Amino acid sequence: MTKQAEQFPFQAEVNEVLSIVVNSLYSHKEVFLRELISNASDALDHLSFKALTEHGLLGDDRELRIEVVPDAGRRTLTIRDNGIGMTRDELISHLGTIARSGSKKLMQSLQAEQKKDLALIGQFGVGFYSAYLVADRVTVVSRAAGADKAWQWESDAKGGFTIEEAERAGRGTDVVLHLKEDEREFLQEWSLRSLVRKYSDYVRHPIRLWVDRSAEKGESRFETVNQANALWARPRTEITRAQYEEFYKHVAHDWEAPLAWTHFKVEGTSELTGLLFLPRAAPFDLADRKPKGVRLYVKRVFILEDCEELLPEWLRFLRGVLDSEDLPLNVSREILQQDRATRLIRKQVVKHALGLLEELAAEGEVTEQDQDGKETKVRRYEVFWRSFGRLVKEGVHFEPEQRDRLVKLLRYPSTRGDELVSLEAYVQRMPEGQKDIYYVAADSLAAARKSPHLEALAARGYEVLLMTDPVDEWLVADVAEFSGKRLVSAAKGELDLPASDAEREQRREKAGQIKGVLDAMEELLGARVKEVRATDRLTGSPACLVTDEKGISPHVERLLRANGQDVPPQKRTLELNPDHPVVHKLRALAADPARKDQLREWSELLYDQALLAEGGMPEDPARFAQAVARLMQQVSS
Repeated sequence: MTKQAEQFPFQAEVNEVLSIVVNSLYSHKEVFLRELISNASDALDHLSFKALTEHGLLGDDRELRIEVVPDAGRRTLTIRDNGIGMTRDELISHLGTIARSGSKKLMQSLQAEQKKDLALIGQFGVGFYSAYLVADRVTVVSRAAGADKAWQWESDAKGGFTIEEAERAGRGTDVVLHLKEDEREFLQEWSLRSLVRKYSDYVRHPIRLWVDRSAEKGESRFETVNQANALWARPRTEITRAQYEEFYKHVAHDWEAPLAWTHFKVEGTSELTGLLFLPRAAPFDLADRKPKGVRLYVKRVFILEDCEELLPEWLRFLRGVLDSEDLPLNVSREILQQDRATRLIRKQVVKHALGLLEELAAEGEVTEQDQDGKETKVRRYEVFWRSFGRLVKEGVHFEPEQRDRLVKLLRYPSTRGDELVSLEAYVQRMPEGQKDIYYVAADSLAAARKSPHLEALAARGYEVLLMTDPVDEWLVADVAEFSGKRLVSAAKGELDLPASDAEREQRREKAGQIKGVLDAMEELLGARVKEVRATDRLTGSPACLVTDEKGISPHVERLLRANGQDVPPQKRTLELNPDHPVVHKLRALAADPARKDQLREWSELLYDQALLAEGGMPEDPARFAQAVARLMQQVSS
């Protein structure tokens, strides 16, 4: 006579909690497979741990494994393991109470030293109930290791569960999901393979999928579908360069080898293993500010594709994996909790990423092979900088705690040559008497090199940094100085260039000589200029436009307007070179009231010329073209 199944009610108001699990807790129902495989892996680890002291526990069945068995005819999906198993009382305790977990209970009972030897995954009892995302009934058949009886737990999640004796050949647990009618996709081989590879590829135990080939007149069999070996969990000394490069191509979906990588392990308050790579080239979606190149694992189980809480935006160029032993997650394992452990891990990621960049920046030329197998010498940090330098600049603003380290990583072209220069190298080669670090901002490198604002600085042998990235304007505001030297724009304010008393007196005399021109042009140009003054920043050009020290450069102003920003017009100062022949001509025109119209046209022409020299456009291009034509006629006649 068959014994009647025992009825038990769920505890902890299970109906309400299960409703939350099924309808609200998980963003993607496919994670049920991850949760159940994680629980099965824990059961295997629990058995291995106990077998260290109970030597006969494994018996003849020593090959620990997880099996996934779809049955389209019965519409069931079974996740099976030959792990520790559960007794009748444990089934009632672990599966009858929400948020109760045998794995968690075991971890709490161990000493700190023992916990290091046992890395269980499924410490969240709610994970088991994710099965009801896709199943309307779940049957669990389990036989504890060393027991002679198996027991069956079954529930449709509608108020309670049943317990009865069952048959099972050996130790372990079968979780049988009776799938809902519209969840048949989870019986498809391709679907199960992809989910195992996505979430559980690096679970240490083999995960075997039952593949039914009977319809194709082939042999039905179990096939191992996970890699089981997490490269990042192995010691660095055991991993070859080729293995690192192959792993990078797999996680980054990149056909090129990485530029460099860092493989680290942090122990202490929070345990973290990281394997982070620098790509060679910027991906097409780099402008998307959401970090999504680093995958987050907890004990080798995939959790998140985008771990924004652990990876700041400016490090979104990184690719690789982070694997935490104790990262706090909510019960669905999908949302990171904001706590001290999370902040510490983020700091470690920033620290090791900066360490990798500093190591690369200190490196000289290295020999590499190009795509054709030819050897070439490259500076790897320059390769990185040309692709991702803008993001390091973002870090200067958004990572104030690391600003000093980040500023040392900045690189710019300069008037010294094509080689990128650091601020540190710039300061080291400053000539005697130079007080500040000079830079000029322009729309392009060619425009920056030809800027008239460089003339006096070049004449003194001063190196000038060439900035063409709009973010540089804001970066300079954040940095302000380096190694006690101010960062000074060659095109802003008045340049305080070193000069003797005699030179200063000579400047004043020259400015006095053209005062009539300055006053006349200021009146004629009217609202277009703030003032017209003599300058010592020019040696070959007749004039240039200068922005106020706190103003934005015309380069940034043009970009903001092109992006629809409402930028109020800013008046700038027109500076004249007292030694230039054109200014001498203007001086003669200003002295003759009868030639005021000609002086007006020449003043406007000189103003438009200054606009063109800095990469801008005349306010009235047609008028400028006509004025140039008239001037050419006058010269030819």
